[in-house]
Amino acid sequence: MLAFTRRSLLGLALAAATVSGLPIAAAQAEDVTVFAAASLKNALDDIAAAYKDETGKSVLISYAASSALAKQIEAAAPADIFFSADLDWMDYLEERDLIRVDTRQTLLGNAIVLVAPADSAVSVTLDKGVDLAAALGEGGHLAMANVDSVPAGKYGKAALTWLGAWDAVAPSVVQADNVRAALAFVATGEAPLGIVYQTDANSEPKVKVVGVFPADSHPPILYPAAMTASSTNPDARAFFDYMRSDKAAPAYEKQGFTVIAPGT
Repeated sequence: MLAFTRRSLLGLALAAATVSGLPIAAAQAEDVTVFAAASLKNALDDIAAAYKDETGKSVLISYAASSALAKQIEAAAPADIFFSADLDWMDYLEERDLIRVDTRQTLLGNAIVLVAPADSAVSVTLDKGVDLAAALGEGGHLAMANVDSVPAGKYGKAALTWLGAWDAVAPSVVQADNVRAALAFVATGEAPLGIVYQTDANSEPKVKVVGVFPADSHPPILYPAAMTASSTNPDARAFFDYMRSDKAAPAYEKQGFTVIAPGT
């Protein structure tokens, strides 16, 4: 897999800054702090805005790869809520007694898709034996989140392996720190193809979906949420309940998530 060029690294840094929003240090003492997978940004931003309209209380949300956020919580970062893009990283924190197990709930489902720039003429059928390397063209890169740790990358590698395409495309994969950064590579035309969540593709008009990976080609894409064991913020439970309530469901559905368990 390819190393990033200086230009690519700068582009990813800018994309990551855009995804992450305000730095954690900017949080005021009374803010509820949520660590959430990057793919949740549009939906949770809308939910936090609606919550503020109803209650007058602000919520600080830090977006990044679930793997990075889990490691930060393990290192005692001040998070009240963790919202992961897969079960593995929530399990990781549960095994270390870093979440309140009684609050853990799987809330959402998603899908992974193959995207190309909106003006691309590429057409791909994601069946077993697909020649994805040919679709990339000579020197073309496949943008993915990190395939060893970031959920979107892990799902993507599993799907490519199931299709029998991984070995052929692995040398052309360029890995990003999170799924939104991988999306940015395709949106800016630096990569002709990328693997992202359906919800990410829905959020970016500069890309189009050229293939949907079969659901049985990868583990189920599930998003669990839980309060952290270290949270002492008295407002944290109220927002946790709000973001998994029927009021929040339309914001998730608008972005293309499957709502599994609305209601408190």
